[in-house]
Amino acid sequence: MSEDSIERVAAALRANNIDAVVVGTGEDAKREVLARIPEGAEVHSGASKTLQAIGVIAELESSPKISWLRKQLMAMDRATQMREIRKLAAAPDVMLASAAAVTEDGKIVVASNSGSQIGPVASAAGNVIFVIGAQKIVKDLDEALKRTYEHALRLESERLRAAAGVDSYVSKLLIVNREARPGRTTVILVREPLGN
Repeated sequence: MSEDSIERVAAALRANNIDAVVVGTGEDAKREVLARIPEGAEVHSGASKTLQAIGVIAELESSPKISWLRKQLMAMDRATQMREIRKLAAAPDVMLASAAAVTEDGKIVVASNSGSQIGPVASAAGNVIFVIGAQKIVKDLDEALKRTYEHALRLESERLRAAAGVDSYVSKLLIVNREARPGRTTVILVREPLGN
């Protein structure tokens, strides 16, 4: 992806009330993510190869400075605490995410099998931080949906089959056209390819 194209996408995101930062590497992206998480925050994320690849998940899992909700949620009893689990996961202070695609006019496409990250990304999280590799930039929503179903879904199904023996699905789909509250959502665009 050309530098001009990346900068155009960043400008389009900003025009849609989404903060955008362009960085060169996954390590740069990790620093940008960590700089945006306040001490004491409840932080959650969806499953993301991108976030794993840059090392931010491993860093936050062991951080004493924040409350890593995934760790807390995994320790809770699914049989007796599902209501509490749902409520805790639904509205973190900071939601970390990636995306299946981002369009040249600054729209973000998020696909999910369970839908667990859709609510926090759409509205319930205090702040949302996306990390998106530049290879996910596409021309328009048609190309974004094609990339979601033909590329990202295939790779996610391969990952899920290896981990749990089941396929994944695009059960829920979110298109972020713009952010209603300026300053709520940040996209860190990474020049190097990351994730699916």
